[in-house]
Amino acid sequence: MNILVTGCNGQLGNEMQLLEKLHPEHTYFNTDVAELDITNREAIEQFVGDNAIDGIVNCAAYTAVDKAEENQEFCHLLNADAPGFLAEAIEKSGGWMIQVSTDYVFDGTNHKPYVETDPVCPNSTYGRTKLAGEQAVLNNCKKSMIIRTAWLYSTFGNNFVKTMIRLGREKAELGVIFDQIGTPTYAHDLAVAIFAAISNGVVSGIYHFSNEGVISWYDFTKAIHRIAGISTCHVRPLHTEEYPTPAARPHYSVLDKTKIKQTYNIEIPYWEESLEVCVNKLLNDKQ
Repeated sequence: MNILVTGCNGQLGNEMQLLEKLHPEHTYFNTDVAELDITNREAIEQFVGDNAIDGIVNCAAYTAVDKAEENQEFCHLLNADAPGFLAEAIEKSGGWMIQVSTDYVFDGTNHKPYVETDPVCPNSTYGRTKLAGEQAVLNNCKKSMIIRTAWLYSTFGNNFVKTMIRLGREKAELGVIFDQIGTPTYAHDLAVAIFAAISNGVVSGIYHFSNEGVISWYDFTKAIHRIAGISTCHVRPLHTEEYPTPAARPHYSVLDKTKIKQTYNIEIPYWEESLEVCVNKLLNDKQ
């Protein structure tokens, strides 16, 4: 197949490129804004047609959650309109699409892991635009798959894991929120799941994916520091109210992964095992 991967310079896009080498049976068109502006409907249609694209994995998104409150128009263009343009183009050629979405489509008031059929209720611009993107893809491409994920990190780009390692080395004390609960997702593991869907065939619908387990940001930070060998930084727990942000965060965003595990017969690693892999890679790269 000829597969278009958008957002190739991001965390997930980079992990996709590493795994492409293990799946040489397909031809990949890895693009970011320099190669293809996905906010341009005509440019997408021409690219899909010229390259006989069979499927699209959309890893591109506006992910600066707080800045999204100030840049609502562009956030909507990239997170809602652009996925719709991609879906329209691939539908015309009879292909499939995988759209990556987020736990922010929920308001975080649940007390048990969210399943795909739970009512959505985003309470931030980022969450609302990502939900609109989901709907645009499902409405415009019959063979489309939405994968909601959460707390994404990797060895690429800027993310929570890298930030906590840096701050842990720079500061004697650090305050981290303890009353927001979820599950980290190693972008490599998400890419593996995406390739399982590509290899076995896209089964349309909404799916949830994160690593296994449940944790707070505070506990996540403690684990990052322990694995990274950082012992000089005191991490103290903060309430959400003590760290106000422009965009509201879900207090509880644990995702139930049963559907994707059963559909594609995959095992998902425990969050701490994947965190160790990522942190060790980061540490080895710096040596």
